[in-house]
Amino acid sequence: MLKWLVIGIGDITTKRVIPAILAEPRSALYGVLTRNPEKATAYPGVRVWTSLDEALKDSAIDAVYVASPVRFHGEQTIAGLRAGKHVLCEKPVAMNYAEARSMAEAGSRSGRVLGIAYFRRLFPKLIRARQLLAEGVIGQPVLAQANCHGWLESEERGWLRDPALAGGGPLYDIASHRIDAMNFLFGEPVRATGLRSNTVHQMGVEDNATVVIDYACGVRGMVDVRWNSHIRRDEFRIFGADGEMNLTHLQEAPLRYGDVLESLPSHPNVHYPLIENFAAAVLDGAPVACTADAAILTDWVTEQVMN
Repeated sequence: MLKWLVIGIGDITTKRVIPAILAEPRSALYGVLTRNPEKATAYPGVRVWTSLDEALKDSAIDAVYVASPVRFHGEQTIAGLRAGKHVLCEKPVAMNYAEARSMAEAGSRSGRVLGIAYFRRLFPKLIRARQLLAEGVIGQPVLAQANCHGWLESEERGWLRDPALAGGGPLYDIASHRIDAMNFLFGEPVRATGLRSNTVHQMGVEDNATVVIDYACGVRGMVDVRWNSHIRRDEFRIFGADGEMNLTHLQEAPLRYGDVLESLPSHPNVHYPLIENFAAAVLDGAPVACTADAAILTDWVTEQVMN
């Protein structure tokens, strides 16, 4: 049984992470770290801390889920590893590539499992797409395009608008998932650039970003993300020399290539397979879905755009 400490009782943890831990048969919600202990009353019998240092002194804790703003990912992840805990950290890894790399190095030194919550790597559709690309169903892949458009997040996640806490706007929040999905499919990014701006909203972070990535395998990736569109879009397409693969919408719709449609739905709680995989990594030695070394490639890409 894996006993979890969850850092933060916010939108992601209450809707996805904590329900996943409660449902996963080899996981248990042991404790939570929060600035507002009243939020923890929803989880009777669970230990509550307001100090991470104090929480990490509890030897019963096996794993820590870091779900705080990006500003705190580095220090909290490294503190957890140094305390001998396994750590699963929300995305993006860190505020910048250097900090992300230091976290990966700390994970390697610790002898503990360090994973990053890029849960789309466990989507059956994305796994199947990688297999089909390797089989050459659309020939040599040459271009991948992903668009994710919507309006500003709710006030419940208002910290996303503060660059000191979030690092960036949609580039960090929603582009990171699409960049990581492309890294999962195409491997190492070797060149990246992009543009950020505030077209509709005036705030400390951008309200839109466009990223262009070249991969060692020859594929070019393009990711466009927006918090300034009332028209919601979540599109993902791959173009090859001999065909096209459509993964729109990654979580819901079928995978299409040529005249073939494959229904490959994801779990209703997208964090459940992530928690299940991490428990297997710790308890059985299974491969963790997204290692820190793999995840920081996204931080490298976003840093090229920030510069």
